[in-house]
Amino acid sequence: MAGCSVLSVLVIHICLLLGLSFAEDPFVNYEFVVSYITASPWCSSAGVLFDESGFCCFFVSAFVNQLFGVGFLEFRYVFSFGDCYKWKFPGPTLNVTTNNNVVVNVRNKLDEGLLIHWSGIQQRRSSWQDGLPGTNCPIPAKWNWTYQFQVKDQIGSFFYFPSLNFQRASGGFGSIIVNNRDIIPIPFDTPYGDITIVIGDWYTQNHTALRKTLNAGKDLGMPDGVLINGKGPYRYNDTLVPDGIDYETITVHPGKTYRLRVSNVGISTSLNFRIQNHNLLLAETEGSYTVQQNYTSLDIHVGQTYSFLVTMDQNASSDYYIVASARFVNETTWRRVTGVGILHYTNSKGKASGPLPDPPQDQFDKTYSMNQARSIRWNVTASGARPNPQGSFRYGSINVTEVYVLRNKPPVTIDGKRRTTLSGISFVNPSTPIRLADQYKVKGVYKLDFPTRPLTGPPRMETSIINGTYRGFMEVILQNNDTKVQTYHMSGYAFLCMDYGEWTENSRGTYNKWDGIARTTAQVYPGAWTAILISLDNVGVWNLRTENLDSWYLGQETYVRVINPEPNNKTEFPIPDNALFCGSLSRLQKPQHISFATSVMGSSKQNLLFGFILMLSSLFSIFG
Repeated sequence: MAGCSVLSVLVIHICLLLGLSFAEDPFVNYEFVVSYITASPWCSSAGVLFDESGFCCFFVSAFVNQLFGVGFLEFRYVFSFGDCYKWKFPGPTLNVTTNNNVVVNVRNKLDEGLLIHWSGIQQRRSSWQDGLPGTNCPIPAKWNWTYQFQVKDQIGSFFYFPSLNFQRASGGFGSIIVNNRDIIPIPFDTPYGDITIVIGDWYTQNHTALRKTLNAGKDLGMPDGVLINGKGPYRYNDTLVPDGIDYETITVHPGKTYRLRVSNVGISTSLNFRIQNHNLLLAETEGSYTVQQNYTSLDIHVGQTYSFLVTMDQNASSDYYIVASARFVNETTWRRVTGVGILHYTNSKGKASGPLPDPPQDQFDKTYSMNQARSIRWNVTASGARPNPQGSFRYGSINVTEVYVLRNKPPVTIDGKRRTTLSGISFVNPSTPIRLADQYKVKGVYKLDFPTRPLTGPPRMETSIINGTYRGFMEVILQNNDTKVQTYHMSGYAFLCMDYGEWTENSRGTYNKWDGIARTTAQVYPGAWTAILISLDNVGVWNLRTENLDSWYLGQETYVRVINPEPNNKTEFPIPDNALFCGSLSRLQKPQHISFATSVMGSSKQNLLFGFILMLSSLFSIFG
């Protein structure tokens, strides 16, 4: 277990502002202040003091490194008309409902640019809000910018994170819940409670040090541990875990059923999630209800989110372990890299004790995890965000218009730099975002020449993207020729099949075209392939990437550009009034001013009131 070293952690201060509706779909407004604290999950931490008046919150975040005797205090004022929260690590959960208009004003208190990506949230008709460098300019240091998007016809469990400069390795992430509207039933009894859990590997070095390591052509090496909700492990073993570490405790009532939404927000480690003596009834993943099946444990790969129903049906003789342990690694070496929390019944009579529940015993069976993934099926009879069965459009009856085979390999050297590739191309993010270049007809920013099959020549570094056909139907084969699991993400696709070996045209005979799960993130095992189908019905520029942060940082991504040949506001919202400009369009950027969050989706009354709130918030923030 790593020592108690102090590092910068990305945290979010939040205020949930007034959510008003003027006849149309409701608005939910958040104020995020993204900044650093000096702390470590393996150190002791003091509490947080705040004014409970609900009008003006005075934050005092105190972190004490007992080993070195170092203290740190940070003071923050945040103004709010609504509920005001203390700082959060991980970030606060965005809890919204289908068709809500979500407005998030982000104040960048960092010393570098910032973008927040709403992973899995389908930005219908507006890639302008996607929070990725292909569509948005970074929010400059000490500036604020307002995101506004609608969770249109969508339900499920997702998460958000900072998408630039390896910042996710220092935090700044949090869960997203999109609830069903009241008129749309969920396919199970309403749980007693809803619990979000974020798990992930963690390094004691912050994101700036980690990206220096990658830039120097080195591997990151084994992480220092696994966090559960931003906290270190419970001391289940006196040798592996030091005393005094703050660990996560989840308190539950006996006999009740809870919905646990679990996201792997880490850097590159696949994790097995399990709760001692409890079954995990899988119910939903990334916006799709699943056929309900019990698992004693489930592999959750980087970037994936699962939703379980867990009934607290055990006796209360003791607490129970919550475990997230590394997969596909040398278990002896990685034994200390294990996240451990506590499930505490309200009538518990003692502490958890004994060995942790065993992980899957599949060291000599590489198909175990794949078969587990194949067992996850779409519940095609359940209603999703609308009152009709999800999946009723039947993928098998739709003609595929384009096919791309994307192959990744271990890192290579290109022009003296260590890089990762997709189909022989290492992606270079342009200084002018792709969508912005299209809007202002800037030439030479990117190339529409991404190959349909892997290149046979030497790898190259380029801004090469896929030219998608509007209303087309794309088949993508992800072939993993690396030695570790890679997880790939693109919003709104269906997973059809996976298998070991090389994909061929004959592999289509194994596809599940009836109830293959629709999700946003699918794993590809080493020496294996995964097939997905993507409906190109959403105009914009959409990122297709590995979620493994080190591989992503080094170039393993591309974008799919979907353009309506007859542009109109019905298929894509116009560029927002508060758009940022950078690169070759920097001359268009005006000096920072207080944002009034104007948007094509909001009414003028709503925007004016929210702007007034933000103006007051900005005035109070100067005391920070």
